[in-house]
Amino acid sequence: MRDQLDYIFSTLGTGYWNWLHYVAIGYAVSLPSPHALAGAFVAPRLKFECRLPPDNDDTIFLSNDTDSDEACSFFSKSQNGTLNEESCTEWDFDNSTFKETLTSEFGLVCERDYLRATYQSMYMIGVLAGSPLNGILADRFGRRLTFVYACILFSIMTNLSFLLPNLPSVLTFRFLVGTMHTALLKTGYILAMEITNPKVRSLVGITLFLPWALGTMAWGGLAYLERRWRYLVMSASLPSLALLPVIWFMDESPRWLVVKGKYDQALEVLKKAAKWNQVTLPSDQELLKLMMENEASREGSKVNKGTSDESWKNILKSYVSGVIVLFRTPRLRVASTVMHLNCLVLGMVYFGLSLSGGNFNFNMFSYMALMGLVEVPAYTVLAPVVSRFGRRMPVSVCYLMSGMVLLLQPFLPSGHQWLIISSAMLGKMAISMSFQGNNLYASELFPTEVRTRGVSSSFMMSRIGSSVSPFITEYLGPIYPWAPSVVFGIAAAIAGFATLVLWETLSLALPDTILQLESPDFKATKTYTKTSRVSPQEATGSSATKL
Repeated sequence: MRDQLDYIFSTLGTGYWNWLHYVAIGYAVSLPSPHALAGAFVAPRLKFECRLPPDNDDTIFLSNDTDSDEACSFFSKSQNGTLNEESCTEWDFDNSTFKETLTSEFGLVCERDYLRATYQSMYMIGVLAGSPLNGILADRFGRRLTFVYACILFSIMTNLSFLLPNLPSVLTFRFLVGTMHTALLKTGYILAMEITNPKVRSLVGITLFLPWALGTMAWGGLAYLERRWRYLVMSASLPSLALLPVIWFMDESPRWLVVKGKYDQALEVLKKAAKWNQVTLPSDQELLKLMMENEASREGSKVNKGTSDESWKNILKSYVSGVIVLFRTPRLRVASTVMHLNCLVLGMVYFGLSLSGGNFNFNMFSYMALMGLVEVPAYTVLAPVVSRFGRRMPVSVCYLMSGMVLLLQPFLPSGHQWLIISSAMLGKMAISMSFQGNNLYASELFPTEVRTRGVSSSFMMSRIGSSVSPFITEYLGPIYPWAPSVVFGIAAAIAGFATLVLWETLSLALPDTILQLESPDFKATKTYTKTSRVSPQEATGSSATKL
């Protein structure tokens, strides 16, 4: 059935129907980047001074050996001359860069300093929590439905988050917004890949995340123009409203519909797509016959055997069983293990570098804009590379290149800041290429029936890495500026070597079931191209054992 569906989408081509989905999903991809990187400008590290009590006299003073611009305590002298140390409860902050921040509004310094990193991590923890839920919903109820509701909830929550009155509510909404991240990016991405003509799958798979880079660049510029955190978050949230009218015109993934046995619905979607793209597909009878070729392998798949009890308990139990399935068969086990490791590294290195501007003593706004800018060539250069040379080697080389550059940073002369920043940018460009290549690679390694589950569970690992990265940059970086680069470099190198154990997916048709993936002739089954297209009659004549 792999070949039959690829034949259908090759015939369908790329037209207005596909572009509607690409534009909507691409726009959605740009929306979370300011929120994912908000900590750099909403809760930055600020210089501060302890504000002494208003009834201050000569008996209350700061210690002479305390750094006066970051004092967390003061001393009071009792009548008998004894000195008592007391913690500061109010501070005066340096507002030369930012007018209003979460740091200054809620006093996130001294013993509360960890809450700044927590603010950044709460989003990633939300993504971590939302990833399995996204897998459940997208695999059970469809890609489109999950994506549409995620867009609505994301828009509502982000546009309320700048009105919240206290820190607990801010952190709670930060978590909730993060739970929608996976559905917007990963479910949207999978929907796009499953409706794409195989001939342009590499190009679409890489460039679809280009809006994320543009969103990162815009975030740096927006933060430069607006230095008050509530207005800044509002400015980053309002654009989500523009997406809502468009999502109602999107359709469900025909691949998902076929795997779920909903052939009539898949046929309706394909006919609509053919009308929009102004192409002619085979007759309805031939299309249905092509789609039903999957029945034999689908019946043999444990993952798709449903249950009459649709309670959340059984849904969660089904999902856990589905995740376990990712490690039961040989090829799927290899793909799952490597992708989980790679995504852990990606999240840690990518977000760690994005949030490291303060450790390099470089303009934070320029640093963020440059971090987005270097992602543009990362996507545009990688697209033709993976189309020509495949996924495995380019992704591995990008990991290794990022690791090598970052491991060299401690040996760069400290007086040449431009060299240090250039090294960081090169490392970010390489890990961005790895990120996008990994996204494409993962979407082709996992079969359709567990694709969202496999990609989402791998994505969960990236959120563990990204949740840890703020603490690495905030606590390790100020003490040893070179240490985060070494940690990130070693991790990237490990992922680069691990990628080499995977198989190449260039020109392979997307597998739709686990049985197809584990079939002995799987790697010999090629996708359709202009020079290797067969007729519907030839496709329907294929037996299930050859799929």
